[in-house]
Amino acid sequence: MIIGGGSGMGLALARTLLAEGMDVTIAGRSADRLAAARADLERDAQGRLGTVTADIGRAEDVAGLFDRVGQVEHVVVTAMDATGAYGRSADVTTATARAVIDTKLLGAWLVGRHAAGHVTGSITYTSGVNAYRPNGSNTIVAAANGALASLACGLAVELAPVRVNVISPGWVDTPIWDQLGMDRQAAFAQMSERLPARRIGTPDDIAQAFLSVMRNGFITATVLHVDGGHRLA
Repeated sequence: MIIGGGSGMGLALARTLLAEGMDVTIAGRSADRLAAARADLERDAQGRLGTVTADIGRAEDVAGLFDRVGQVEHVVVTAMDATGAYGRSADVTTATARAVIDTKLLGAWLVGRHAAGHVTGSITYTSGVNAYRPNGSNTIVAAANGALASLACGLAVELAPVRVNVISPGWVDTPIWDQLGMDRQAAFAQMSERLPARRIGTPDDIAQAFLSVMRNGFITATVLHVDGGHRLA
């Protein structure tokens, strides 16, 4: 099950798994986005695809999501809403900050809370390089991302032998950049020059990282950095 699987990194992971013949459920808040993702994914799918509309920040939605899917081997969470969250802290509204926490951290905790008895293999969350390299314009997002490492450690003990990990991407070319009101291509070109990898990440790069922790039964309570060397730049 991929929560946030209607676009970006989650959609890329769903496509990879379905092409391998696995059954996948994608969940998200937007019924329209899920419908578009289904139309896209079903063209080449070898496995079965399900969609569920749910808001990860709402306890009743997360509980209902697990009740609907029953037992699932792996859960990946890529859901994020960064609308209005970038800028100096003095300019970010309290409501926006709460929305970031509700989706990114509280939603992740709700998934862990309701996973017992439903998840048999692993849970993987998505943080981001800004947890380790904040730039002064993403403080609340960095804080929520950074907290996921501690959440994963706690849940890895609490839910064992279910494994709980975090993927921390760097800059990845996904639709979330449309929320930031910046010249995407110019920013990507500048960052590519700084990164040791000399390029921006793709959703498929991150999908492969998710697969690596999903399939390695000895990885738990770990943050895997997939950032092209951004922490060194």
